[in-house]
Amino acid sequence: MEKSRQYTVFSEIIKTEYKRERKMLSRYACKSSECIRLNEEKVPDRINVRPAFFHDADRIIHSKAYTRYIDKTQVFSFFDNDHITHRVLHVQLVSKIARMIGRCLRLNEDLIEAIALAHDLGHVPYGHDGERFLDAICQKNNMGFFCHNAQSVKFLMELEKNGRGLNLSLQVLDGVLAHNGEILQSRYEPDRNKTFEQFLDEYGRCFSEKNYSACIKPMTLEGCVVRISDIIAYIGRDVEDAITLKLIKRSDIPDEVRKVLGDTNSSIINALISDIIVSSYDCPYLSISEDVYAALQKLMDFNYRNIYKNPHIKDDDSKLRNMFETVFEKYSEQLESGNSEAEIYSEYLNSFCEGYTDKYKSAKGRIVIDYISGMTDRYFNDCFTKFIMPKKYGRNIST
Repeated sequence: MEKSRQYTVFSEIIKTEYKRERKMLSRYACKSSECIRLNEEKVPDRINVRPAFFHDADRIIHSKAYTRYIDKTQVFSFFDNDHITHRVLHVQLVSKIARMIGRCLRLNEDLIEAIALAHDLGHVPYGHDGERFLDAICQKNNMGFFCHNAQSVKFLMELEKNGRGLNLSLQVLDGVLAHNGEILQSRYEPDRNKTFEQFLDEYGRCFSEKNYSACIKPMTLEGCVVRISDIIAYIGRDVEDAITLKLIKRSDIPDEVRKVLGDTNSSIINALISDIIVSSYDCPYLSISEDVYAALQKLMDFNYRNIYKNPHIKDDDSKLRNMFETVFEKYSEQLESGNSEAEIYSEYLNSFCEGYTDKYKSAKGRIVIDYISGMTDRYFNDCFTKFIMPKKYGRNIST
């Protein structure tokens, strides 16, 4: 195709897309033209046929961190059942639910999709249990704190592309940092005046102040949508998984919940999405009606007591903690050795640009934390096994 013809067609497409957003999206939506980046793109967003947040979603899907979703725990780590939810399915559910809400509220679905697909990239092997153990290791070694929200941003901004990052928009990075799906609110209102400077300050404080991520508000209404969609995606699905695994019975769901939300994942999702759309339509915030909010609170309490803290899935807590401590100690020893053939170098550090290693010269433990946090469950298990089991030499013995 002739370059001049391509330029003409793409220019027309870009103008049409900007016009469509101005005409069709809500006055409270974040338009593609509002995209903010730290660094200028080789092909600036204003002349790229891919809208800015659509482009961000592409980069996320093609990232190495995204491919590792495939073998990361959602809630249930030690059950051999192919029909329970893993992290890769959870993020797809969040994306689908959030885009449905966003479409009805006339928000930017490209931005919603990018935030949703990236929001859990920083989750470590064995889900929230693994996160708890890495956080304890950080505190024990005077390295501050660990939270998956900030680690997700770290992969996108500092670790992908061998330490150069993906140069994603502020709006996407902020939505990921602020997604905290463990905190339920009856109203979600964005901090619309947030700058990159404020975002970077919030990002840094997540590593230095305990539970700081709970204080962060998304800067866009799209970020708020992903935040509540995270809860909608897991709350009923975890009930279904727990029933499949015979940890609970459907009849255990409290009557106050069943009456308002129903007792299946499908009815719970439908009730929550419908209520949020009606309560938030043409508003500069998201809200949940009083009766639905009370029922959702009750369901979250039920899940925490009967699923997430169920003793039947916490029996091996001390063993899992020992695994994380062992893997951290062994890789820390390798890092200190400076041996470029050691696994942490050959499998990880040797491919990184100098900027990353220079940044953590005085805090090398963070390099090990970054490495472990990116592991899948299977890879983590293999690493632990290598460290504690004798090496196999096969059948032949040299004479």
